[in-house]
Amino acid sequence: MKNVIVMLAFAMTIGRPVFAQISIEGEWMGRYLEDQMDRVPGGHWGDYTGLPISEAARFYADSWDVSRGSVPEHQCQVYNVAHIFRGPLQFRAWNERDPDSQEVIALKMYLGTYEQWRTIWLDSRSHPADYMPHTWMGFSTGEWHGDDLVVTTSHIKAEYLRREGIPFSDRLTVVEHFIRHGNVLTHVMIATDPVYLTEPMINTEEFVVMDRSNTNWVYNCETAEEVPRLKHDAPHFLPGQNPNLTYFADQVGLPQEAVHGGAETMYPEYRVKLRQMMQGTK
Repeated sequence: MKNVIVMLAFAMTIGRPVFAQISIEGEWMGRYLEDQMDRVPGGHWGDYTGLPISEAARFYADSWDVSRGSVPEHQCQVYNVAHIFRGPLQFRAWNERDPDSQEVIALKMYLGTYEQWRTIWLDSRSHPADYMPHTWMGFSTGEWHGDDLVVTTSHIKAEYLRREGIPFSDRLTVVEHFIRHGNVLTHVMIATDPVYLTEPMINTEEFVVMDRSNTNWVYNCETAEEVPRLKHDAPHFLPGQNPNLTYFADQVGLPQEAVHGGAETMYPEYRVKLRQMMQGTK
């Protein structure tokens, strides 16, 4: 009987490696069925809904002038790894293997937006010391939890979590989950920022495998003098002087407080408070 059990166990391993994970190699393009307004055309000034931002982040965003993006040094500024998956994107992924053992040591990515290259190390190496350089894609390590690739990224440059000027600091860290179901890849991102977020922010996106490769993988961005301005002029608003912050609330018919964001506004219980504000009660 013991020999039979051993033979059955051996037979079950034939044709299916014991430690095999699902592959996410291939070329992927985004689907924008969720958060489309935020991810493609971009949101409105003063719209911080659904974001667990701190008071410092709100102050920063309130001072933002959208014309800052027209300054030459910002026209081709790269989205960092916590932001780039939220916008229009196609990316290519492939495994890098040890030439002797043929074990996968890293997952490589080329992201078409801003032509970014990313390495996710899968060989159990440690993250660098805190003082090491930060980059747009950061330093990423990953491990498989079943068919879920869990990636942790640190050393990320400061950028924005939305194009309306809501910031990420350079103390940002991100945990991602890449989960494949057939030709659909689900990407879950959990961003933690002790400066500009009061609790982790969770976003999800979906990508579909490209049956026919897109021939356009080059991101042509050239700077130009779009808006005449004095040299070294940095577009901004002083505190309390941005006239655009009430636009979104007025358009959707919400109290200004409700669109200011913050962790409280993310949860269903906030609907009671919102209903009271709209009825003019406390």
